[in-house]
Amino acid sequence: MKFLSYWHDTAPAFSGAEEGPVDGHYDVAVVGGGFTGLGAARQLAKAGAKVVVLEAEAVGWGASGRNGGHLNNGLAHSYLAAKAELGTERAIALYKALDDSIDSIEALIEEERIDCSFRRTGKLKLASKPQHFQAIARNFEAVHSEVDSDTALLSADDLKQEIGSPFHGAMLSKKSAMMHMGRYVIGLAEAAKRHGATIFENAAVTSHRQADRRHHLKTGRGSVTADAVLIATGAYTPSTFGYFRRRIIAVGSFIIATRPLTEAEIAATMPGNRTCVTSKNIGNYFRLSPDNRLIFGGRARFSATSDHGSDPKIAATLKASLAEIFPQLASVEIDYCWGGLVDITKDRFPRAGCHDGVWYAMGYSGHGAQLSTHLGMLIADAILGRPDCNPMKGLEWPAVPGHFGTPWFLPLVGMYYKMLDSVG
Repeated sequence: MKFLSYWHDTAPAFSGAEEGPVDGHYDVAVVGGGFTGLGAARQLAKAGAKVVVLEAEAVGWGASGRNGGHLNNGLAHSYLAAKAELGTERAIALYKALDDSIDSIEALIEEERIDCSFRRTGKLKLASKPQHFQAIARNFEAVHSEVDSDTALLSADDLKQEIGSPFHGAMLSKKSAMMHMGRYVIGLAEAAKRHGATIFENAAVTSHRQADRRHHLKTGRGSVTADAVLIATGAYTPSTFGYFRRRIIAVGSFIIATRPLTEAEIAATMPGNRTCVTSKNIGNYFRLSPDNRLIFGGRARFSATSDHGSDPKIAATLKASLAEIFPQLASVEIDYCWGGLVDITKDRFPRAGCHDGVWYAMGYSGHGAQLSTHLGMLIADAILGRPDCNPMKGLEWPAVPGHFGTPWFLPLVGMYYKMLDSVG
């Protein structure tokens, strides 16, 4: 078993990073070389801006290369909950932004000719308990009538054609998709470079200050100045940017990938070949990879260390969850196990905008793979002075009480959600 991301291990290396020292003045400095930062950098460079990307590790090293490979439309909340908290207008705008984000990714892949196995598959939100299906059905009625008619409600009998495990029904969101995340992020970096962006790897930002109407950014490889700065670091935001650290909760999410399944095994487990998410608070998500592995993830542990803590214990926990859902795969070999950090906000809505002269987009709360490229492009447009179409513009973002960067409270949160799953 390899304790590294399947997406990293099966993608080509990025060869376009700058070799020399970090220096110079730029129109825009982007901190973070994942989907958000690279999507913004490409958009800025295409418009003629001089842009630099400062990535602490390698492009795609963080959440963009450590996720489950889903491009799911729909919200982290139910649509009904979003309406109640945000109001109908903003809930609809955010829902449609997630639809638009998948369209943006599809168009970008076609324009830049990125080979990343993009495919519209549809997502199943699977009801783990009968009462969960009742809630899913209520949410479906509102979604289908108000914001997304490209959805369907499936009964337990309908699901027999979709998945080889008993669930109590599901909502099908037909716009959802999947792709090879590693090949996509490398292709996105190459596109940004091709359009003129300068990309530095191993260039963690260690200090930031504003003076003389410029931003001054220092890294271990040198310093740059810029007229504008975009922070696109999500759960990996450094302590240099304390305002954002106090508002982002970095939660561990862990994933395994099986050996390639046979056609018979696929027919017995995932004949529908869609992205799937279960309805428990501590649920699981899974899909087939381009080479027919089952990629299966969940909250095997809420907290994670800087190296993400992937180990045999995590692999065993996830394999037990896999066997519970798919007992027919209980003895299947596991080839990969990896972990990553998910950037969650207190209310689980993303945030994007400008604070104290610093632009930002983050807080995707488990929906970053699909939203991040698009939101990075929207913030790039705002920086360029184009119409501001940011769906989160003006939404308040209070700090998490008692949180200063290290989420000490996560074990308690995990215990609380486990209790909820046991009773409801």
